[in-house]
Amino acid sequence: MKAGDKVVCIDDLIKPEILPTVAKYYKQWVNKDGIYTVRDIVDNDGIVFGILLQELKNDPIYIDLIDKVQEPAFGMFRFRVVQEAMHMESIEHYVEMI
Repeated sequence: MKAGDKVVCIDDLIKPEILPTVAKYYKQWVNKDGIYTVRDIVDNDGIVFGILLQELKNDPIYIDLIDKVQEPAFGMFRFRVVQEAMHMESIEHYVEMI
């Protein structure tokens, strides 16, 4: 996955324990099955990779875990590159037919 790639959101769920944080800092959130364009990938000092999207922008915040101010990113686990997702759907469809 890289900047410019089209991705599909496969997971828009928010765990109840982080809902207040998400509601406070993410003015825009992803939607499952939504198609987005990767704006940038942030490595968060090697702790966890996140994705910034062209279509969604949130205000920068101080993130204690990495001790810096930046736009909160979406976890990479929430997305698949569109071509990969379409390929997986084809495989799943084929398996269902067998």
